[in-house]
Amino acid sequence: MRPSLNAKDINEFNRFYNQPVEDQESFSLPSINNPNSNQLLYADCGQQTQFSALKHNQYCYVESSTGNSNELVSDSPPVDTFFAGDNSMMHQGSDSCPSDMHHSPNDTYHSSGNSSCFTSDGTGLKHKLKELETAMLGPDSESLESYNTTPLAAANQISSESDKWVDMMEMMPNGDLKQVLIACAKAIADNNLVTAEWLMSELRTVVSVCGSPMQRLGAYMLEGLVARLASSGSSIYKALRCKEPTSVELMSYMHLLYEICPYFKFGYLSANGAIVDAVKEENTIHIIDFQIAQGSQWITLIHALAARPGGPPRIRITGIDDSTSAYARGGGIEIVGRRLSSIAASCNVPFEFHSVAASCSDVEIEHLKVRPGEPLAVNFALVLHHMPDESVGTKNHRDRLLRMVKSLSPKIVTLVEQESNTNTVQFFPRFLETLNYYLSIFESIDVALPRDHKQRINVEQHCLAREIVNIIACEGAERVERHELLERWRSRFLMAGFNPYPLSSSVNATIKTLLENYYQSYTLDERNGALYLGWMNRDLVASCAWK
Repeated sequence: MRPSLNAKDINEFNRFYNQPVEDQESFSLPSINNPNSNQLLYADCGQQTQFSALKHNQYCYVESSTGNSNELVSDSPPVDTFFAGDNSMMHQGSDSCPSDMHHSPNDTYHSSGNSSCFTSDGTGLKHKLKELETAMLGPDSESLESYNTTPLAAANQISSESDKWVDMMEMMPNGDLKQVLIACAKAIADNNLVTAEWLMSELRTVVSVCGSPMQRLGAYMLEGLVARLASSGSSIYKALRCKEPTSVELMSYMHLLYEICPYFKFGYLSANGAIVDAVKEENTIHIIDFQIAQGSQWITLIHALAARPGGPPRIRITGIDDSTSAYARGGGIEIVGRRLSSIAASCNVPFEFHSVAASCSDVEIEHLKVRPGEPLAVNFALVLHHMPDESVGTKNHRDRLLRMVKSLSPKIVTLVEQESNTNTVQFFPRFLETLNYYLSIFESIDVALPRDHKQRINVEQHCLAREIVNIIACEGAERVERHELLERWRSRFLMAGFNPYPLSSSVNATIKTLLENYYQSYTLDERNGALYLGWMNRDLVASCAWK
């Protein structure tokens, strides 16, 4: 899904085309990929927020206060009821450690996640031990302390349960929310349900969609863990709604994410720059966009080509998209075609639009209407990771699409993908990868907007949370968020017969200029013909081109 343009973008793209070729800077608008946009997970968060996985409300709630709570204790009052959008009914959590009410973007993040304090005093710890002992051995059992002097036979009788108890306590580090989340995921991976459920009860008192980056991410990670235990990940990904925004609202959330974080600008700027470079001498251009969404990426291209010396080329765009983008778009792909055609007409650019209303997995070569001899550019921007491969079933659409595109002899193929490894790895390492990756995303959002900013909360809930839940809770064909590292994508492209297409130096320079408008912790690295945008020491988005 792609947010609408602003005048600044169009003016900058026009400036690009009015320069000599060797000095040109190219860019474009993003497409924020958000499958199943009509499915929303969490309650609206104002001054106080709670969420739950509906049927599993014994585990998963969120309490949020207006402060930027960096520390919370585990004896916060429990949440009894889930009310979507009714803040008057929500608990006023008062048992909290001192909060940093004045968050500063100058804070340095190291992705440690040490953002909450669990009960650490002797009395509280004994209470938790007794609570755990009762849960594991039953309410009428003797205290474990009484077995210190019991015969060996009695000790052996409870050895298995006591070992679990000791292991559980060792997995509860002092005050480290990130490590408790990891311990909970490990318990689920080991099928230790007693431990997992107890840790969930602890976690629900400290996660918060209005707190620190780790608290906010922890809320959605916890929701994913609950859904995994209940085998309801697919239901949540596809159907769970606490408050469904209108299409206009959803577009505003995606546009805000585009404005406050450079990840999408980076991806589409580099992709458009490579396309412009590849077709700069052509009089006709056929662009195949495998996820057209709003079509906003191509508006800047139309405006820029209209100002090209010697006159604009004839542009033909084939837009592919299924029904998942229709909600945010407000209708079918024909809306995109009419919009782009109107813009092209206003710029006196010959234009033709062809729509393919289908999932990429179902696209065949005859859908693309490629004409003999026409220069072809293919855009794979944040879409290939949704294609199932050989690890999911017998049909490897991920590689099939690449072979099909190669058979069309395109002048250029652009690839933009998240630099994360969640495709074939097992649950626990996948959880760790997701935790570290999205923590960097949440930290970068944190320096751009205040923690109690209502729109920030909506951005994270409606644009990011669904991905997180799907990665953690779902398996098989139901897990559609299947990211791969660029090195794996490189192998796939090479096996399909592609060769790398070098990105121009002007693209790199433009992206460096772009990053000057953002927080200093963003990084840009060029390696092996590809560009990587990251947060601190973590690569987050990679972009490259092929021919």
